[in-house]
Amino acid sequence: MSVVPAVMSAVAAKDLRMEARGRHAASSVMPFAVTMLLAFGFALGPDRPLLAQTAAGLLWLSATFAAVDLFHRAYRTESDDGALGGLLLAPGAAGGVYLGKAAAAAVQLWLLVVATGLLVALLFGLPVTHHPLLLLMVAAAGVVGLSAIGSLFGLLTVLGRRQAALPVLVLPLVSPVLIAAIRATQAAVSGDPGQAAGWLSVLAAFDAAFLALGYLVYGHLLED
Repeated sequence: MSVVPAVMSAVAAKDLRMEARGRHAASSVMPFAVTMLLAFGFALGPDRPLLAQTAAGLLWLSATFAAVDLFHRAYRTESDDGALGGLLLAPGAAGGVYLGKAAAAAVQLWLLVVATGLLVALLFGLPVTHHPLLLLMVAAAGVVGLSAIGSLFGLLTVLGRRQAALPVLVLPLVSPVLIAAIRATQAAVSGDPGQAAGWLSVLAAFDAAFLALGYLVYGHLLED
């Protein structure tokens, strides 16, 4: 196995083990997403057709806001232990560390989106049974794009010790991913797989661009 995949696998496995032991996402991130959904639902009122029309947007917005804490938490242990510099000691580390962090965040965020999607289907009538496989693919592509950006800027806020700045940095940049994910989800639940596939391709292009950018600049951020 080459260096980058090996480092990526090690970092991702370490982060997922820590999450499995601490269950931070289950104890804080998921309840926050549920609270956001309920707040949006009460704000829109009891109009079921309106809730069904906006369900895809509510799903992705609540998941994105909840994920902000997840992105910061991905670096909290290394920051508290003063181990961020140790990430540079792994051979060929920078790119592999970034991809590992993004992969671990994507797995956790995908589970969050799936669980939130089931809740949205129950509360707001989102028809997730029309094209379930396509919806899972949209969820995967969406969370990869979100994780690619969040894993990069999560490091910046830890280095600057400014957690409050993370939403300000991340949310404007994830707008293209959010728009494409919402439109793809809407198309899939509306029974238009062709349009959903088109938006899925747009998502894949954003994923590739953001991952390439993060891979190239991550090492410079660590060194600085």
